[in-house]
Amino acid sequence: MKSLPAEVSPYRQTPVFTEETVPGGLLKSHSTKAGTWGRIVVLEGRLCYRILEPSLEEWVLDPQNPGVVEPQVAHEVKPLGKLRFYVEFLR
Repeated sequence: MKSLPAEVSPYRQTPVFTEETVPGGLLKSHSTKAGTWGRIVVLEGRLCYRILEPSLEEWVLDPQNPGVVEPQVAHEVKPLGKLRFYVEFLR
């Protein structure tokens, strides 16, 4: 998985989502804007994170393993049982 660049800093964070409240848009292919990175922070449980381009990568995120979202790269998530997580946006 990619790492966040040292020069980016957080500017916004989503509410905490559960397996029941995760927005539908996160469950299907979507991407961030140019220059916007994301960090998926799992507080409890596990989350499947799929990077869809340039080639398929699949990661299981948990409290010890956050996900990094690159700008303009298509991705999606899928809850793996009971879950609490949020997404932090950086630029």
